[in-house]
Parts: sequence; structure tokens; C-alpha cells
Amino acid sequence: MHTHTLDEWKHHHDFSVDNQKGERMAFYVLLLTAVTMVVEIAAGTLYGSMALLADGWHMGTHVAAFLITIFSYRYARKHASSPEYAFGTGKVGVLGGFASAVSLAVVALMMLIESLQRIFEPHAIHFDEAILVAVVGLVVNVVSVFLLKDDPHHHHGHTHETGHHHHDHNHSGHHHDHNLKAAYMHVIADAFTSLLAIVALLSGKYYGWHWMDPIMGVVGAVIITRWAYRLLQETSPVLLDGSIEQGDLDKIRAVIESDADNRLSDIHVWRVSPQHYAAILTVVTHFPNEVGHYKELLKEFDQLSHLTIEVEACKSAPCLS
Repeated sequence: MHTHTLDEWKHHHDFSVDNQKGERMAFYVLLLTAVTMVVEIAAGTLYGSMALLADGWHMGTHVAAFLITIFSYRYARKHASSPEYAFGTGKVGVLGGFASAVSLAVVALMMLIESLQRIFEPHAIHFDEAILVAVVGLVVNVVSVFLLKDDPHHHHGHTHETGHHHHDHNHSGHHHDHNLKAAYMHVIADAFTSLLAIVALLSGKYYGWHWMDPIMGVVGAVIITRWAYRLLQETSPVLLDGSIEQGDLDKIRAVIESDADNRLSDIHVWRVSPQHYAAILTVVTHFPNEVGHYKELLKEFDQLSHLTIEVEACKSAPCLS
């Protein structure tokens, strides 16, 4: 005789992204960026170069962003099974991505203000030094881009079975790991800024187009702001318990109500991580089935990682209208 235990009905609550390679690469980029920052600040102080100093402190903003990335990974892993978090730590990486996106927007704002000031109050530019700094910055960031480039085959998904459900969730892609995506966007933005700076500085040195330097700064600030905004758009719905798409809600309702006697009187679906959803449904019916029956109907919706169904018996026709 099979003996049933409560474990058969327990739900899985660890919805965090397990991306150990991403965490390791972010740490390497942190070290590379921090070393470059220290060297540039030291050299700028020693040789009296504002270009070196400015880029060194700019690197410091990226060091802060990578520290957020590393902290988010480690905090999420450490507290993944903590009962203090109702649905695990799946949103910690998203929060890290959101914070980094905000810092990216701040960097873009600082770039814009500085560039506009230089349009109206041009500064003397030491082209040889500035070009060297821009090239060093570009090389460092290109190396960082390759270190952070995501390998979709390296992520580890969580496979779990709950009651009648079996879910195999793949955590691949930057669109799932917002923490890594934010770090990636920082180095892409910096590489793009360095490239624009090189074009502007070469134009100023060889053609006398000094106005190119602040104009390229404005262009870079606008594009980076757009990237930051897109990342904020991706992370905000997860942090604010955004619901599943309306089309999926309609499909869930249609599946439950495929039996003319069943009606959904209440439905709540919300994000507990970038790609996992929790749901609470209330089914009203004249002939109640076991909860397992309704879960079986919804087995195709494997993004519903935590499903709670309440069944209410109805004894009069109007309650189903």
C-alpha cells in the first residue's frame, strides 16, 4: 500500500535565477574595472590629466554597479530557501537590475549635463592624452563585454514536481537574468561612449571639429538613457507583481470554463520571478470536482509555478451567469 506524505503536495518556492557563470564573470569584470579605475586615477593625479581623472571616476560608477550585481547573486543564493520570503528570492536579481538601470540613467544624465556645458563653454582638449584614455577604456570594456556575454546553455533551471504538475523551467537568456543584463548594459554603454569619444577626438585633432566632442556626448547620453529606460520597463513589472498577459488570462479562463458548469469568479496571476507566476483561482460550479481535476486542466500553463485553486459549490443557476 502506498503511504502518502505531505511532501507530495508541497510547493516549490525557489524561483531565483541560478547563473553561477554569470556571477563569476561579473566578478572578473569588477576586478578588471576596479584595477583600471585605480590606475587611471593614480596616473591622472600624478600627471595632472583631467581626462584620466574623469574617466577613472567614471569607471568608479561601474564598479558600484558591478558590486550591486555580485551582491544580488550572493544574497539570492544565500536566502533562496529562507521562509522569510514567501516566494523565494527570485526578485532579488530583478531588483539588482532595476538599481543598476537607475545608476545607468544617472550616468547618462551626468554625461548630458557635462556635454551641454561644454557646448556653451568649450574646454581645451589634450587630444593625445584623451584619445589614449578612450582607447584604453574601449579595450577594457570590449574585454568585459566578452566576459559577460551570456551562454544560454550554461544556466541551470529548476525542475520540480508539485501534485499533478511537473515544471521544467529554463533560465536561459539575458531577458531572464536581469541582474546580468544590467551589468552587460553598463559595459556596452561604456564601450559605446568610448567609441563615440574616439571618433569625436580624432575629428577634433585632425579636422579641428572641436564641437564634435560635446555633440557625441549628447548623442551617447540620449542612447544610454533609452537603454536604461528599456531595462526599467523590463524589471518594473516583475517588482510590482505584474500580471500575465491578457491573452494568457483569457486562455486560462477558457480552459476552466470549457465545462459549461464551471465559472471563474476570481482570478489573480502575478510574477514571483522574471518567468515564474503564482496564481489564485476561484471556481464556482454546481458539481465540484477535486482540486487536482482543475490543476490537470491547467497543466499546459507551466509558467504557473505556484497554483492555488478554491472550489465553491453553487446551488442556484444565477451564480453561473
